[in-house]
Amino acid sequence: MYGNSPLGGETEKVTLSREQRQALRRDLATVAARTRELLPGEFVVGSEVSDGETGPRATIAVQPPVGSVVSADYQPEDPESATISDEERDDLAQGIAASAALQVKQVMGEDRSPTAQ
Repeated sequence: MYGNSPLGGETEKVTLSREQRQALRRDLATVAARTRELLPGEFVVGSEVSDGETGPRATIAVQPPVGSVVSADYQPEDPESATISDEERDDLAQGIAASAALQVKQVMGEDRSPTAQ
C-alpha cells in the first residue's frame, strides 16, 4: 500500500554478479523441470529472470490447458541469498503445480461428466 509513498521506506537495488545470476537461473530451471514432471503435458511451464526496480526477479509460470496463468515470483533481498534452496525449489514446484491443477478444476467445475469410462 505504501510502496509509492515516502512511508514505504527506501530499499537499495540488489545487484548480482554474472555467476550469481547464472546460479539463480539454474535454480529456476530446476523448479521449472520439477513442475513439468508433476503436471501432464498439456500444461505449459516457463521461467525467466528479469530486472525490476529493486533488482533481479525470478518468475515461474504455468499456463493450464484451460483457465488463467498461475505464476510465482522470487526476489533476492541480498546477493548472498540469490539462490533457491533444494527445499524451497521442491515447495515452489509442488505449490505452483497444485495451483495450476486447482485452476483447471475450478474452470471445469464439478458437474462435468467424464469423456471416457
